[in-house]
Formats: sequence, structure tokens, C-alpha cells
Amino acid sequence: MTIIIISSVLGLVVGGIVSWFIASSRLSKKVADIQMSYTNQITELDGKAKSAEAVNNELRQQIDQKDSELGNVRNELSTEQQEKVRALTELRESVKHLEEQKILIETMKVEMTDTFNALSSAALKSSSEDFIRLAKEHIGNVVTDTKGKLGEHQAAMDGLVRPLQEALKKYEEYLHSLEVKRKQDYTSLDEQIKMLSTTHQQLQKETSSLITALRKPQVSGSWGQLTLKRTAELAGMTAYCDFFEEVSIGTESGRLRPDMIVRLPNGREIVVDAKAPVDAYLKAIAEASEEGRQKALSNYVAQVRNHMNSLGSKAYWDQFPKSPEMVVMFMPGESFFSAAIEHDHKLIEDSSLKRVIPATPTTLIALLKAVAYGWQQEQVTKSAQQISQLGKELYDRISTLAKYFDDMGSAIEKTNAAYNRIIGSMESRILPSVRKFKELGVAGANEISVLEQIDQTPRTVEFLMGTPEKNSMQ
Repeated sequence: MTIIIISSVLGLVVGGIVSWFIASSRLSKKVADIQMSYTNQITELDGKAKSAEAVNNELRQQIDQKDSELGNVRNELSTEQQEKVRALTELRESVKHLEEQKILIETMKVEMTDTFNALSSAALKSSSEDFIRLAKEHIGNVVTDTKGKLGEHQAAMDGLVRPLQEALKKYEEYLHSLEVKRKQDYTSLDEQIKMLSTTHQQLQKETSSLITALRKPQVSGSWGQLTLKRTAELAGMTAYCDFFEEVSIGTESGRLRPDMIVRLPNGREIVVDAKAPVDAYLKAIAEASEEGRQKALSNYVAQVRNHMNSLGSKAYWDQFPKSPEMVVMFMPGESFFSAAIEHDHKLIEDSSLKRVIPATPTTLIALLKAVAYGWQQEQVTKSAQQISQLGKELYDRISTLAKYFDDMGSAIEKTNAAYNRIIGSMESRILPSVRKFKELGVAGANEISVLEQIDQTPRTVEFLMGTPEKNSMQ
């Protein structure tokens, strides 16, 4: 029995120990799990704390920003409130002023109503004389009061109107002066228009007479030649006498008659023809209608082209060997050439192919001035050659003169040597014996001076002693 009890106790003890170990291991595991869970929760809480702190910082920044914005809004609101107060003050003053004006108007309205009522009552109660008297009294009072107010308003209005009146007065004076000047200018302009009209009529008559005269072949030819000669004078070619008019050359097909031959410095010649169809152009500008003018201008251009072809076929350069293969077709005015070019754009190109050069006074002056410049250069060249020849002759003459000077120097040198020999002979042989007469007391009052020899020799003309060729090389 005891054994059973001991066994039971031992079993219980062993079971308790085993149970305790089992429970202890389970408890340790549970504690470890709890610690692990706490660690995870702490870690998670740390992360959340950090996130919360970051969010808190961000919220603080936003709060600071909002505080700043709120301050700005408060400042703006304060400014707007001040503006509102000022606007309300101005509005109240305006309303007050309007109310005062309204009260004044109402008062005046009441006074006027009372006045009219009083007048009406008086008119009903009294006779016409009393009515007139009362009316005069009331109206006089009203007029007096009104005059006083009008005087005040008039003074204020005068202060505003007076500058305007002065400005208007000055403006009226200025307008008056402008009107006077306009009338004077209009009168002067009217006189000038009348004078221009008279001059225009005279010019029309003279132009008609000139056109009539220029339509004659002799006159038109003389006019072209006169213009040609005047052009040569303006170019300065008459001083050289290098142009000739009315030169006639006989050929197998007839006689060629150029109007001017320009002599070039190198012996060449330029032939100029001045027989352009002037009459056709004058008829064109005299036409009244545009259609007739265009038709006449077409006829004029055709005549110019025919004249150009005729000059090209005459081949002046064959009869004047010194002339370049061209001939100048002179037109006595710029308008003649411009009208032809305007209606025939290929005229210049075709004239170049025909070896005919159209020229107006302007272009011919340029050509002749170029020729005159060539003559000037030719004259300069001739002058330079003459100067060179004169220089050579002068050099030869100076060289000869230098030789004469050298010969004279040689002669002077020889004379000097002979003089020195004579002086030496006199000093050594004659004068010593002559001076002894003084010692013997037979000499005169004047003493015989000592004769000095001349040691200087003439300079040699070195530069001019050589030949011209040698000196030019030096």
C-alpha cells in the first residue's frame, strides 16, 4: 500500500515536474512570441512616429505658410477696409451734399409756392392795384434775393468764363488776321493766276509759232545743227577746233553729209549726224486727242527707225577710214529720245546692231567731254615731251658752260702759279736789293710791302664735268 502511495506520489511529482517543464517551455515560447510581437509593434510604432513627425513638420510648414498668407490677407483686408471707409466717407459727404441741395431746392420750391399762393390770394382779395402792388413787392423781394444769389453765381461764373472769353477773343483776332491774310493771299494768287494765264497764252502763241517754224525742213535742220554746236561748246570742244560742220563726201551711191566730225587725239574721227525727224515729234505733241497723239507718236518712232536704218546703211566708217565702225545719231532734245524709247523698247538694241549710237545733248556732252579729256592728256603728253627735250638741251648747254668754267679754272690756276713764281722771284732776287736803298737813305716815304703768294686753287666743277648719260645714271 505504501509502495503504491509512494509510487503514486512519485508519479504525481514526476508528472508535476514534467508538466512544469512542459508548461515552462510553453511559457518561454509564449514569452518569446510576446517579445517578438512587442518588438515588431515597437518598430512599427517607431516608423509611425517618424512618419507622424514628418507629417507634423509638413503641417507646421503649411501652418506657417498659411499664417503668412493670412497676414497678407489681413493686410489686404485692412487696406480694403480703409479704402471702404474712405469711400463711405466720400459717399456720405456726397449724399449729404445732395441732401443739402435737395433741401435747398425744396425750400426754394416752398418759397416760390408760398409766393405764388400769396399772390393768388392777394389777387383774389384785392383789386388790381393792390394785386399789382403786392406783386411788385413780392416780385421785388424775389428779384432782390435772386439778384443776390445771381450775383454770387455770376462772380463764380465770371471766374470760369473770363479765361474762355479771353481765349475766344484771341481766337477771333487770330481768325480775323487769317481772314485778312487769306484775302491778301487770294488777291495775290488771283493776280498770279491772271499773270500765269497771260504768260501761258503767250507761251502757247510762241510755241505754236516755234512749232510752225520748226516744221520747215530748213529751220529744223538749222535748229539741230545749232543745238549740236551749242552742245560742243558746252563740252569745251570749240577751244580745240576739232569739229567741222557741213562736211560732204562723194561716194558711188551719192554724197554723204555728216553734220559734225569730232577729231580724236590719236588721229581717229567720230561722225555725228543731226538730221533726226523732228517734225514728226512736233506733230505728235500738237495733237489734241490721245488717240491722235499715239498714232502720231507711232509714226514718229517709225521715222526714227527708218533714219537709223539709213545711217547704218550709209556706212560712214567706210568713207572715213579713221572713224570707228559707228555713227552717232544726234537727237536735239531729251524728249525726242525718251518718246522714241517709250514706244519702241528695242530701239537701242537694234541701233547697236546697226552700229548707230543714239545721243541726246546730255549723252553727247559726256562723250565730247571724254574726248576733251583725251585732248588734255594729249597736250599734257606733248608738254611733257617738250619739257624733256628742253631739259636735255638745257643740260647740254649747262655741261658746255661747266666745261668753260673748268677751262677758266685751269687758266686761273696757271695764272696763280705764274703769279707765285713771279712773287718768289721778286722776293728772292729783286726786292732784297731794292730795300737796301732805304739803308743808303735814297728811299722814298712809302715802304715796299711784302708780297704774299696765293695758296688757294680754284674748285673743280665735278658734277657737270661728266657726260649727260653718266650724270643721268648717277
